[in-house]
Amino acid sequence: MEHVPPPAEELALLDRELARLDARRSQLLVRRTWLLSVLTPPAGPPAAPPVPQPAAPFGPPAPFAAPFGPPAGQAGPRSAQNVLLTLGGLLLTVAAIAFTLVSWGHMGISGRSAVLAVVTLAALAAPAVLLRRGLCATAESLGALASALMILDAYALHRVAVPEAGGAGFAAAASAVLAVLWGGYGLLLGRLRLPLPLAVVSAQLPLLLWAWSAGAGASVFGWALLLTAALDCAIALWGPGLAVRVTACVGCWTTGLLGLLVALSQSVSAGSVPDALAPAALLLAGAALALAGAWRAPTGPAVAGGVLAGLCAVAAVGGVLRAGMDWGWSVPVYLLCGAVLLAALRAPLPRPVGRGVVWASSAVTAAAVLSAAPPVGMSLMGTVSQLARVWSGAPDGVRGALGTEGLGWSHLAAAPVVLLTVAALLGLAHRSWDRLVRAAGPVLSLGAAGRSAAGAAAVALCWAGLTASPAVLGLSYAAAVPVQSALVVAVSAVAVQALRRGSGAVGTTALVCGLAGAVSTGFLSLAAETATYAVFAVLLVVLGAVAVLLDGAAARAARALPDAGAVRALRIAQAVPACGAVVCGTVLARAAGASLGLAGDRTAPVMLLVPAVTVLLGARLRGRPVALPVELTGAAAAAVAVVMAVPDLPFLALVLALSGVLAAGTAVRAERRPVAGYLAVALFVLASWVRLSASGVSAPEAYTLPVTLPALAVGVLRRRRDPEASSWTAYGAGLAATLVPSLFAAWADPHWPRPLLLGVAALAITLAGARLRLQALLLLGGAVLAMDAVHELAPYVVQVVGALPRWLPPALAGVLLLVVGATYEQRLRDARRLKETVGRMR
Repeated sequence: MEHVPPPAEELALLDRELARLDARRSQLLVRRTWLLSVLTPPAGPPAAPPVPQPAAPFGPPAPFAAPFGPPAGQAGPRSAQNVLLTLGGLLLTVAAIAFTLVSWGHMGISGRSAVLAVVTLAALAAPAVLLRRGLCATAESLGALASALMILDAYALHRVAVPEAGGAGFAAAASAVLAVLWGGYGLLLGRLRLPLPLAVVSAQLPLLLWAWSAGAGASVFGWALLLTAALDCAIALWGPGLAVRVTACVGCWTTGLLGLLVALSQSVSAGSVPDALAPAALLLAGAALALAGAWRAPTGPAVAGGVLAGLCAVAAVGGVLRAGMDWGWSVPVYLLCGAVLLAALRAPLPRPVGRGVVWASSAVTAAAVLSAAPPVGMSLMGTVSQLARVWSGAPDGVRGALGTEGLGWSHLAAAPVVLLTVAALLGLAHRSWDRLVRAAGPVLSLGAAGRSAAGAAAVALCWAGLTASPAVLGLSYAAAVPVQSALVVAVSAVAVQALRRGSGAVGTTALVCGLAGAVSTGFLSLAAETATYAVFAVLLVVLGAVAVLLDGAAARAARALPDAGAVRALRIAQAVPACGAVVCGTVLARAAGASLGLAGDRTAPVMLLVPAVTVLLGARLRGRPVALPVELTGAAAAAVAVVMAVPDLPFLALVLALSGVLAAGTAVRAERRPVAGYLAVALFVLASWVRLSASGVSAPEAYTLPVTLPALAVGVLRRRRDPEASSWTAYGAGLAATLVPSLFAAWADPHWPRPLLLGVAALAITLAGARLRLQALLLLGGAVLAMDAVHELAPYVVQVVGALPRWLPPALAGVLLLVVGATYEQRLRDARRLKETVGRMR
């Protein structure tokens, strides 16, 4: 029988076994620690191995035992404890809420409030005892529970003691009391981490809730938010602990920005100066608060505080000065306030704060420039609408030419003023850069790149303001066109002077503005014929002069400067206006054809005058980097002429032939010959094909022979210069150009002259190849001759086969196979000999 001990004895046995297992585990852990110290020995002498403890009587031997550590991924005791405490506190909080809000048995709200108060006091007292015993996590959990219970106590107090009090007013008082209680509790028990941040959060509500309960206006709400932000700022600067300061900092930025947004909306909507004074005071108070907080803050928050202070000051002063104005003219007021803000560079501000103030001024300036951008864009892009009504007659005003007659330009009247003002300020900074560097040295790090950027921005904004002025002022079309043309001339002159002086940024910006203005002015001039000739003639002269002047500057720079990058930049800057001049010439040629009453296809030969001039210029500018862009632009003009001549095939053939002449003239120069030579041949061939098609010629030989004969002549010359050249290289393409299309035509031709002539020509080519030992002639001629013969003999073969008995073709095929099989070796030797013979041909 099997003995079963009683439960008490079995429990004692289990306890003893568990104790032995714990002792064995401790022994193995000690051994493991020693082994790790041996594998990674310290600087001193190696530690002696620990004395092994006696193993359990029935445990495994020590050398073979494995450590019994916790499984991988198992939560440690501290994390498990925190999870349990958090869950326990959460459940108790939920129970307290349910106990307070929901009727429980026969206990009324008063009874529940009393019980809840007792539990709250116990929960508040327990963390002090737990902290003295070192149970910090448990104390933290009970402290959180106590904080939640205090909120429930406040609710219960409202229901029991003052049920007639307003909810918002009581909540304001309760939040203030809770903030004080949580603050005192957190300071009393300094090791608890939650009460003090809770006090900061609760402090965000009293003033806001009080304003709500009093039915105050927007200004009171703004002041409430700003005062709350001031309290948060003080706590963020002097509060105890990182968590408290971070919480206060977040609250400061949140409430402060909300209050300033309220003030800004009131300032912008103010209709008179008295209405703007109250929000201005709030904005100035916000600026003072931001400045005070930034004065002692670290670098990042200090810069942000400086930015906020500067923006608030601009909004406050500008809001008072612009009160009652149209919004369009309010922008210059804010812009001037932002410019005056730069006077803070001379104030004894900390460097991060001063940098933030400068960034605020820059932000105001950038916003003003962006607000003035729409009329500039409309002045530039609106001219494209003239493409749909070329030479339709000069409109009444420039706004009509832009297609924006119904637009409210009166609201955009301040845009040129804003752009020109900013341009003047940047130009002054560019000229007085050294003085500005000395003034801003303690605040900003300014270098030579900043000076170049200021000059470039000044040029761009000045040009933009002047470009938008005609449309904003509502000038007539006759006045706007000369103004825009003069602006192009002026900015081009600035570009040339700057690039010749070495001011790359300023010169490049001016050149880009000049080109953009040239394009816009060119489109604008398309409304009237006279304006088109005048504007494009001026643009042709101006762009050509810019290219010539920059060419001289690039040549001098190449001789004087070792910097290849600067010379390359000048070459690129020279090529762009040179190509623009070619485009202007193309437009003038097209306009001349239209003035002469020529249709589009008839105007195409006139337009070829432009590429003819570029060919001559290319020969004159040989070796200059600008030559290739000019010639390519001329080639593009020739392509446009070809496209225009497509509706009329005879004129198309003429234009192609003339283009081929121009390409052949270009190919005279050795550096252009590899491309221009092939292009000339292709154009001549296309011209002949188009001419033949226009004449109703459909024979393929008429199209292919003009290609074959020159190709064969070139092949003969090639073989004379290089006797080792392959016959395929010399003659293959030329022969195939005629033989292959003719073979296809012969197969589809029901008459006999074409196949006969093709067979004779193929026979002659085959014999010539055999005589001259030229592989290309022999194989191409033989293949075409064979195919042509098959085509001619096929009907007769079909007739003969149809007249023979049906058994005869298989019999003949069998005999043929027997003969070939009997003489296979000889035929194989003959085939090899033929292959070697053909292979020895060129």
